[in-house]
Amino acid sequence: MGADRDRDRADRFPATSARLRALGRQAQARVYRASGRHPGPPRRSRFTGRAAVLAFVVCTLVVALAYPTRQYVAQRAEIAEQRKQTEQARERVAELRRTKARWQDPAYVKAQARERLHYVQPGETGFTVVAPEQQGDAERSASRTDAGRTWYDKLWRDVDRADSPRAAAAR
Repeated sequence: MGADRDRDRADRFPATSARLRALGRQAQARVYRASGRHPGPPRRSRFTGRAAVLAFVVCTLVVALAYPTRQYVAQRAEIAEQRKQTEQARERVAELRRTKARWQDPAYVKAQARERLHYVQPGETGFTVVAPEQQGDAERSASRTDAGRTWYDKLWRDVDRADSPRAAAAR
């Protein structure tokens, strides 16, 4: 209600309101001069409506593209891993084919049977040489101290010892 009354007065006394505005500007200028500041035009904010819209659009694009970009990078890494595995599988297949081709050779089969299974040709005599240090390994390992062994290791060692031919002959 008071604002309507002031507006009515300003309409009725236009010269008076103009004078009052001019006096207000003069008083403001004096205050600024006394304080050493320059009044200048009113400052506009750097953050305008256009800048707000632009910031919103950029943020929206970043959010909208972040997930697909991450998925793209992850899929590229997965594709690279799959290609690596495919190449390794091809190398393994080639190795297995070479092994299969070797096993097709009767001389290779014969050599493997002699080496792995200790086969001998008819008329040959086969020998197996056991080095003395290998022969006493089992006895020495059994006679080691029990320090650092668990109870179940000791139990199994005693069961194995009881089942050995030497223990049966001693009974």
